[in-house]
Amino acid sequence: MDDDSRMAHWERLTGLPLGLASMLYLAAYATLVLAAGLPTVWRDLCLAVLLAAWAVFAVDYAVRWRLSGQGRRFVRTHWLDTLVVLLPLLRPLRVVKVYEAVQRRRGEPRLALHARVMVYAGLSVALLGFAGALAVYQQEHAAPGATMRTFGDAVWWTCSTLATVGYGDVAPVTAAGRTIAVGLMACGLALLGAVTGSFSSWLLQVFSSEGESESTGTEGGSDVGTGGVKEEPPGS
Repeated sequence: MDDDSRMAHWERLTGLPLGLASMLYLAAYATLVLAAGLPTVWRDLCLAVLLAAWAVFAVDYAVRWRLSGQGRRFVRTHWLDTLVVLLPLLRPLRVVKVYEAVQRRRGEPRLALHARVMVYAGLSVALLGFAGALAVYQQEHAAPGATMRTFGDAVWWTCSTLATVGYGDVAPVTAAGRTIAVGLMACGLALLGAVTGSFSSWLLQVFSSEGESESTGTEGGSDVGTGGVKEEPPGS
C-alpha cells in the first residue's frame, strides 16, 4: 500500500473520532469560559478534556506527517493543519469534513456542488463564530475600558465582524482581542466570498438552463405546428 492510500485509509478511520474530539474540545472550552462559578472538580475535568483532545489532534498530525513521506515539506504544504495544532480552538471546523462524509451515499454527494459550498460555508461560519466569540469574550470582558462585558456582546460583535459590517458599537480593546478580530475578519471575507460566488454561479446556471429549455420548447412547438413538414407556398 502506497503512502497516499495509507493516508486516505487513516483519514477515513479517524474522521468521526476526530470530529467528536473537536466538539468535546469546544464544549469544554465553552464551559470554562462561560461558567464563572464552576466547581474546582469540574474545572479540572474540563481542563483534562482540553488536554486529552489536543493530544489526540497532535497524534493525528504526527501520524499523517509520517504517512505523507514528505519530511519537513509536510509543514509547508499542510500549513493549515499545522496552524490548527498550534491553535486547537479552530479544530471544530473538522466537523465540516464529517458532515461531508455523512452526506455522501454510495460515493456520490447528496447535494449539488453549489449547495455543498453554501452549506459547508454556513457550518464553518457558525463554528468559527462561536469559537471566536468565546475567545474574544475571554480576553475582553474583564479588561479595563472594555465594551464587551457579556457573552451576548461578544456574539453580536462576532456576527457583525464576520459579515464585514462592523458597526463599531462594540470593539476589542486588548491586543489579544484585536488579534482575534483580524483572524475573524480574514475568515469572514473568505467565507462571504465563497457563499456569494457560489450563489451567483448557481443563479447563472439556473437562468442558463431555463433559457435553453425555453429555446428548445419554441423550436419544438414550431415543428409540431407544421407536422415536421415544410409547407408549400400557395399556388405551387
